[in-house]
Amino acid sequence: MAAWLARARAWRSRLLTAALTLLGLLVLTFFIGRVMPVDPVLAIVGPDADTSTYNQVAAQLGLNKPLYVQFGHYLGELAHGRLGISLLTGNAVSADIARVFPATAELATLAIVIGVLTGVPLGVFAATRHGGWGDNVVRMISLSGYSVPVFWFAMMGLLVFYAWLGWAGGSGRIDLEFDGVVRPLTGFLLFDSAVTGNWAACASALRHVLLPACILGLHTMAYISRMTRSFMLAQLSQEYILTARVKGLPEWQVVWRHAFRNILVQLLTIVALAYGGLLEGAVLVETVFAWPGFGQYLTNSLLLGDMNAVMGCVLVVGIIFVSLNLLSDALYNIFDPRMH
Repeated sequence: MAAWLARARAWRSRLLTAALTLLGLLVLTFFIGRVMPVDPVLAIVGPDADTSTYNQVAAQLGLNKPLYVQFGHYLGELAHGRLGISLLTGNAVSADIARVFPATAELATLAIVIGVLTGVPLGVFAATRHGGWGDNVVRMISLSGYSVPVFWFAMMGLLVFYAWLGWAGGSGRIDLEFDGVVRPLTGFLLFDSAVTGNWAACASALRHVLLPACILGLHTMAYISRMTRSFMLAQLSQEYILTARVKGLPEWQVVWRHAFRNILVQLLTIVALAYGGLLEGAVLVETVFAWPGFGQYLTNSLLLGDMNAVMGCVLVVGIIFVSLNLLSDALYNIFDPRMH
């Protein structure tokens, strides 16, 4: 009973910390946005508008009030589930985010799957061949994937696999002939087209998403393989590994059942944070591939000074990272035997 109470108090503290983190993120973003050199009123009325028109629009947006009043009004709207109206599209910010986020989530999910399925085995392979040619090759691949700018990979990928070889689908999420054909159920084109039985559209969406997902997956693979290698090297030098080998256990059991099992908890956190980074940091790849996703929407909103959209996006990003951290803590409790 005492253990359950301690865990409940710990989770209550984590949730309170998460709420304060989100509030601090909103405060910081709001006040930084208000001192940006971009004027959202000018973006609406244009540079040739007269003073009365400018003041009228500023009053309609509430920008003529003190900053603390503006922030209080924003929190009040947020408490009712309203994120405001986007100056970029004229739609509710919540509706815009719901429209663009599935595109990024689909891309990021495929990328993290590719990154994990390639990065973890490569990291284990490198650690078990520490100092050898295999380790050096994996380290070189990881260093290249992590150091070379992702937008360069994106442009080279388009040039080689789309322009020269014709294997990839090019820019956008789907061929123009299928645009608007797939009935939107979840916003995930691959899933929606498969569920509705439109296999031609599904194949088109797959051709479009594979190249940007592989490019993001390469970048993620480099990070995950490096961390996996470091974690495995630390475990393979432990005494219990030597004991397992002395007992005559097969090497694959020593590596996967003993060493890898003990780094699983650490890897969960790495993968969760990498996934969160993909969800909010894929803007360069989205720009190169004209991918109508969350990152592109946030960038365009920043350039216009559309603070309602920026605040909504920042809130979503904050919720994603806080949620992934809480999920990591929960998985720690499940997979770490010391927590039982």
